[in-house]
Amino acid sequence: MASDQDQKTGMKEHWKALLIICLVSLSSFQYGLDFGIIGGLQAMIGFLQVFGQRAPDTPLGWNINAERQQLISSLMILGAFISSSTAGFTAKYFGRKMSLWIACIGVFLSTAVMQATTDIGGLYAGRLIIGLSNGLLMTHAQLYIQECAPGRYRGFGISIFTYWVSVGSLVGTVIDNFAAKIHSRNAYIIPLGIVHFIPLVLTIGLFFIPESPRWLATKGRMEEAERALRRLRPAGWSVTDELDEMKTTLAAEARLQSSVGYRTLFQNPIDRRRTILSVLGLTTQAASGAMFVISYGTYFFEMANVGNAFENSCILTGTGVAALLFNALIITKYGRRRVMMVTGFIVCGLSQLVMAIVYTIEPGTPKTGKVIVGLSVIYIVAYNALISTYAWLSGGELASQRLRSHTFGLATALGFFGAWLTTFTAPYFINPLKLGWGPKYGYIWTGSCVIAGTWIWLYLPEVKGRTLEQIDEMFEARVPARKFRKYRCTGHHVTLDEKPQADHVESQSSHGDGSEPKDSTTIVSGTEI
Repeated sequence: MASDQDQKTGMKEHWKALLIICLVSLSSFQYGLDFGIIGGLQAMIGFLQVFGQRAPDTPLGWNINAERQQLISSLMILGAFISSSTAGFTAKYFGRKMSLWIACIGVFLSTAVMQATTDIGGLYAGRLIIGLSNGLLMTHAQLYIQECAPGRYRGFGISIFTYWVSVGSLVGTVIDNFAAKIHSRNAYIIPLGIVHFIPLVLTIGLFFIPESPRWLATKGRMEEAERALRRLRPAGWSVTDELDEMKTTLAAEARLQSSVGYRTLFQNPIDRRRTILSVLGLTTQAASGAMFVISYGTYFFEMANVGNAFENSCILTGTGVAALLFNALIITKYGRRRVMMVTGFIVCGLSQLVMAIVYTIEPGTPKTGKVIVGLSVIYIVAYNALISTYAWLSGGELASQRLRSHTFGLATALGFFGAWLTTFTAPYFINPLKLGWGPKYGYIWTGSCVIAGTWIWLYLPEVKGRTLEQIDEMFEARVPARKFRKYRCTGHHVTLDEKPQADHVESQSSHGDGSEPKDSTTIVSGTEI
């Protein structure tokens, strides 16, 4: 079994797969860079002179109205929501690599529009297009990583992916910190120019890596899947065994239902359970309130009069990068999903609660400012080290093989919707021209963290160290969430013992050769993830 091979090989042997994963995970660097830059632009005089208005009562002397602030941040997420929800369509017709190439072209186009325009409508269009591109990058890059990484290092692969998000945010924030000193349009044109770099690297790098072998297998292209696996796996690895496990899993899933589509996600109890777990597991990120801190950190610090806003944001993001790096080093050995995420929600909820209480008692004082910065650092460490990576992991690894694009696309889309809802409503709570709550917004997110942490403890299965095929086996055996961790897989799929539904299973004779099936084995051809 592939899982047995996993335990005998280390990172050194899997250097090819891990190097390829690092390249594809640069997709998230682009996403983080965009967030870091856009969050800082809204506190730049050069940007506000073009898209904002004078506001003598604010620390900068300039401000941007809440409606524009909402749309600048939320249109990107709205675009990501739309493109993520089409992951099933793009997987069917394009595959992983081509979807990433299309996304890179979209980033080039949208960034050029934002650099050239001085009209708010042009800026909105650029934000929507880059959102569409980021949605494709975030969805298909993670699908590629989940499907190509060895089971033992799947968590490590996604931790590298989330690590690059924070590195991108840090780079964007640092660039903004220097560009903020420029009081002309170049203050935002220069940072936006940096966005072109990562899509260029990805566009070239994708020529040198294989397509996802699991995507190829679900399309019935087994010879290509085998060649892709040989490029990804070390010498001495039994590619035939891993490919056989893929075939067996796809055959077992076809016994449940061979059709593919968004309706299929809910048509039988096993797929319905997996869909709900994937969607809710991933969307817990939004429940943490992280998008409030990530999208409006610099603006939030500026309006709360908490020291140097850009420097505080750099400290905040830099600490988050360190937390993600630490998580990448320990996730393979200690990365239990349920324990890490529940702990993270406890810390994040308490941080937001204390922040809100302190600001309620002493708003705007230097002492309160220090407390807010300190608690923000604790919050971002907990989110990055204990929630972010494991939420993304759950969204991808709990989905079935043939439905992974549809399930993960839906989960990512709803995750982006939750993020959009946060970024769209946050200005009403924190902008001085509206409610002006500032850190008191944390009261709402404390309750959200309690609900999310409770759900994870009760319902999220523990699949650390399992191959995707083993996860399929456990779901088909209807193993309760609490028993996943200690369940012993045998490589046998329960559904293969059940009588297939004639409407959903193809036998060998249906392939046009006129022969009768030799046994009861299901042949899976052209099924899509």
